[in-house]
Amino acid sequence: MRTIVHKFLARLRHVIAEPAWDVAVVGGGPAGLSAARAAAASGARTIVLERAEHPRYKTCGGGLIGTSLTYASEHIDVPASNRISALTFTRNGRRTFTRRASGRPFLTLVRRDDFDHAWYSAALAAGATVRQHAQVRAVDQGVVTLAGGEQITAHVVIGADGSAGITSRYVGATFEQQDLGLEVELAATDEDRTTWEGRVLLDWGPVPGSYGWIFPKGDELTVGVIMSKGNGAATKQYLADLVARHGLTERKVVRDSGHLTRCRRPGSPLRRGQVVVVGDAAGLLEPWTREGISYALRSGTWAGSLWKDLPAYEHRVAAELEPEMAAGRRLLAGFARFPGVVHTTMATPIGWRAFESFCRGDLSMARVLQRPAVQALLTLFRA
Repeated sequence: MRTIVHKFLARLRHVIAEPAWDVAVVGGGPAGLSAARAAAASGARTIVLERAEHPRYKTCGGGLIGTSLTYASEHIDVPASNRISALTFTRNGRRTFTRRASGRPFLTLVRRDDFDHAWYSAALAAGATVRQHAQVRAVDQGVVTLAGGEQITAHVVIGADGSAGITSRYVGATFEQQDLGLEVELAATDEDRTTWEGRVLLDWGPVPGSYGWIFPKGDELTVGVIMSKGNGAATKQYLADLVARHGLTERKVVRDSGHLTRCRRPGSPLRRGQVVVVGDAAGLLEPWTREGISYALRSGTWAGSLWKDLPAYEHRVAAELEPEMAAGRRLLAGFARFPGVVHTTMATPIGWRAFESFCRGDLSMARVLQRPAVQALLTLFRA
């Protein structure tokens, strides 16, 4: 009984006392750091709690579509490793063709340690405090508890610690799509750098909804695959086949890793009281391509700038991100059922222009879905 009373009194003191911070951000990736930068820029006393130390490696293809590039370029010098003007498509290693940009590059590749560190610097420059090696053990309304028992108090907590993180569980986020991504970064030879300069590969994979990629980043090649969760052995085999197929088996492995991506279920909560989730912690990513950086930067920026009005953050996600995700679900369903049709469509001028416009950020996934040619394809998919 005495312990319960002590805990109650301690919690009461937190409620009565003025919090030390206006905004506490859990997680120091693009979502968390863009939120911290925006909150600090608005005048909020802001702290970021990051369990690792910047610069730190993060599993990610590192492809910035135009939407990400627009948001990032306003606040950081984007550390581009390569700018992409050509894309080679294959279907499980066959039916190869290459499409080239009609103008400026349509994709920018970054190393995530460099990209995240640039956002770390931007958050500091805006006035945020970043605590590294800060392992969060629990969150509650107005209180973040670290390993060892230290408590950080804040008016608002922004969760950006991933879909398996503490804040996601606290808010009650639910997910309808889970995928396993595997990636290996290989030391590139001079021949590799010449072969892949300004060009990436997308391979539509052997399992419905899966795909693989090769992204050149300076002296490294990132080779990765993604497939629905529950196909671990098939995912590993797909990655091995993709590496071998392009003659990269003997390259030195710089690092390899895996991760789960979890896509938000429609209606899943974004907030519980004064605790709000952004980016991966909210399951915000495009279901077909599993692109998440643009969703991280947008949702993080909105939550940070709207920390005094969290319902407005929820409304903005509903208005701008949910329609894109809904469109992505429809396109993923069509792709999973008829990958050959999607592959063939990319070889047509109309299909390529739509894909290129999406990559540049000139055309949202929802607007792609509205195009007559795409509508005709979706009608075919339903047949």
